[in-house]
Formats: sequence, C-alpha cells, structure tokens
Amino acid sequence: MKITNIEAFWLRCPIPKEKQHFSDYGLLTNFDMTLVVVTTDTGLQGFGEAKAAVGSSGSCASIVSCIENELKLQLIGKDARNISRIWEHVYNGTRDHYSLSRGRKFPILGRRGLTISAMSGIDTALWDIKGKALKAPVVELLGGSCRDKMPAYASGGWAKADAIGEQLLGYTQKGFSGVKMRVGIMDQTVAESVKRVQAAREALPDHIKLMTDAHGTFSVPEAKQFTKGVEDCNLYWFEEPISPDNKIGTAEVRANTFIPIAAGESEYTAFDVRDLIAERALDVLQPDCAIIGGITEAMRVSQLAHTYQLELAPHCWGSAFSFMAGLSVAFASPSANVIEFSLGGNPMMYDLVQEQITVNNEGMLNAPTKPGLGLTPNWDFVKDFKQ
Repeated sequence: MKITNIEAFWLRCPIPKEKQHFSDYGLLTNFDMTLVVVTTDTGLQGFGEAKAAVGSSGSCASIVSCIENELKLQLIGKDARNISRIWEHVYNGTRDHYSLSRGRKFPILGRRGLTISAMSGIDTALWDIKGKALKAPVVELLGGSCRDKMPAYASGGWAKADAIGEQLLGYTQKGFSGVKMRVGIMDQTVAESVKRVQAAREALPDHIKLMTDAHGTFSVPEAKQFTKGVEDCNLYWFEEPISPDNKIGTAEVRANTFIPIAAGESEYTAFDVRDLIAERALDVLQPDCAIIGGITEAMRVSQLAHTYQLELAPHCWGSAFSFMAGLSVAFASPSANVIEFSLGGNPMMYDLVQEQITVNNEGMLNAPTKPGLGLTPNWDFVKDFKQ
C-alpha cells in the first residue's frame, strides 16, 4: 500500500460572534487548523491534523509548506502500513538507517517544533488509513479499549466572577461531571483568578470535578499564590501554571501545593515529557496528537504515564480529527480517566466533518467503533475555508 500523495490544507473559519470568547490570546474570532490528507495507491485516504498553535488561532502556512515541500517528497512511494518506520525516517532524516539498525536516535535539527507538528498530521492520517484497511477502529490497533465508555469534561469557563458559576452550571446541565475554567493573566491579577475559582466552586455541586488552566501565563510566585488561594476549592488539577519553557519552575510550583499539576500540550515528542517527569513537575500528562508527534508518539507518552503511575489526559482542543486521535489514545490507555470536550466556538469540531461528535446525557463518550478515526471530511467546508 504505497503512499501516492500527501496534501495539507490551512483552514480558517470564522467563529460566530455569539460563540466568541476572550482569553489571554485576545478575542478569538477565527479557528485555524491544518488538515492533512494522505492518499495511497489503493485509493484509501487517511486524515489528520497538524497544529501551529495550542489554542484556536494561528498561522498554518509554515506547516503546509513543510508537509508539501519537504515531508511529501520523502514519503511518496513508502508503504503506508509501516507507521513506526516512517516516523523514524522523518525524525532521523538520512541517518534513519542508523536509527533502525542501532536502536537509538540520530535526529534531524528539526526534531522539535513545526516539523514534528507536520509529522503529527501525517502520522495520524497513516493510523486512519491502517484502520480503514483492516476495517478496525484505531483504538483496536493500539491494543483495544481499556473501557467501554469514558467521562468527558467540559472545556471552557471564561466568564467573570459574577457569571462563572452560571456558565459552568450550564455545562453540567448538559450532563458533564467535570468542567475546566481559564485563569491566569487574562484576569489581570492573581486575586481575581482566585475570586473566580472560589465563585465557581461555590456554585458547583461538590461531586463536579473542577479544573483550572492558566495557559502558562503565571510567574512562579504568582502560581504559588494562586494555589494557596484556591487550596480549599478541591481542584482536580491546575493546568499549565507557568511557561512550558520553565520545567524547573513547574516542578517548584508542584512542590509547593497538593493540587495536581497538569501540562504537556505544548511539548514535542515523549522526550520532552520525559524531562518534565524527571523534574517531578507533573501529575497529569497532556500530549496533543497534533503537536507531540501523532498517535504514535502520544502512545509512547501513555506508556510513560503508565510506568510512572501518572494520569494521562490528552489535550483535545482542536478539530474533530485531533479529538478522535486523542480519544483513541485515551481509550487505549489504562492511565486515562477523562477526556477534554471543547465547549468554545469550534467549527472544526462540529462543521468540518459529516459525523456528529456528542456526549450522552450523562456526559459520557463511548469507545470508537468505526474503522480508522471514523470521520469523513465535509469537502464543501474545506473548499469554503481553505486559505
């Protein structure tokens, strides 16, 4: 099954005004993603997502160029079924034969950054193809599902202190038993973030899991001040408290609180996550399949979570394709307990594909059953929003 073509489409879709929100990234008016399409000589196509930004909006021009002008030339003619071999080929470049014969890495200079994001989209598309060829969902190829269903948590929470309770209760009324709210520099002061979290906790029933996400915007002293201020709020985790470039600082924050620390959405490859674990910086690992290196690398992170007895919670803020990739990894991992479900304005989750992705009235998601990732692009949408 030879690869005959690889295409990348930068899609930018306006977010309806009534669904826009303001965060540390500013007022988000558009949602961007890179749709990766791998075609084989059998006619089978696989689809994946490559991200240029962790959040909703970002230029994808460099990723499109990397895929179509660099990686495509390397991979045309290769057997799409050899996913691990293709990963090693891209990661090690012309020295891939050393990697495969010696069992260690000889990486290219672009072993981090957008090259890995680009490879993430291709890797996910290859898993999609393999599942379709074998008429099996990707989760079956990853060892099978560890559970029949999993709870999703509602990811949102941007309202001010006087409205955050109502906003989060709106999520729980849809069945979600966990909710995540944003904090950090968007609140101007630590005291305001603490005030909003306290208001949220007061409004929510005790059994509802409450997570907070600072998008890496606190300083170390601010993060310590925040955790002290919300220590009575029974937080399930505190996500990305400070810059992902400061791994030692993240460990310092974790050492100063009993609130579990989550991070990993901005990391490239399992090597970066290993370094966070070595610094004792994390309780929850959050690889993003559209950034970390695809489903292949996310499963390597899953094995780290299992080995070090940490929780795995894939970052699933993106299109339907990265969501289903993260979902498949979560269902296949014994270390995963909850799945992120975007409640912001996200046309890439709901309009890009023909299928409807929903939770049931108890906020649960069923294990995937359709071949591959189980998704079909809406090509009219792609045509309308291709840049």
